[in-house]
Amino acid sequence: MPLEQLWAGWRETYVSAATEEERHGGDGTCVFCRIAESGAPSAANGVVWRGELTFAVLNAYPYASGHLLVLPRRHLSEMGQLTGEESAALWQTTCGAISAISTAYAPDGINMGANLGHAAGAGIPRHLHLHVLPRWSGDTNFMTTVGGVRVLPESLTAAWEKLHPAWPTS
Repeated sequence: MPLEQLWAGWRETYVSAATEEERHGGDGTCVFCRIAESGAPSAANGVVWRGELTFAVLNAYPYASGHLLVLPRRHLSEMGQLTGEESAALWQTTCGAISAISTAYAPDGINMGANLGHAAGAGIPRHLHLHVLPRWSGDTNFMTTVGGVRVLPESLTAAWEKLHPAWPTS
């Protein structure tokens, strides 16, 4: 089967930055740490919810509409580095993400998980993060099966506008 190409020029900036970061350590700052301190949750920074110890942000390169990342605010790379309080907050934030996705999207299911370490597929292994994303019974269509491409039907701003007000208040 020949390899088909789909132009995704919007990814060039990310690929270049990620490559530079991987090779040279960039400017020494972590993208997730910058986002954690980027101000109030907004569509501009993608932060859907922020607490004292954790936060939830839209994945800038989602697998599906509504794909959230749940992270500790403190920069760490391994689960074993979490304090008990951070671990509890991370789980509570993950539950909040599931609730917000359920309310905003009414999916047929939800995937959640973590890629721990570079070899496990972590795109940014230096800052621990969990993935939470909605799934639907028919979301693997011909584009994924035949073309090896996912089609996302909404912008990140539209996803933020659905998820931010759906975040549980208690």
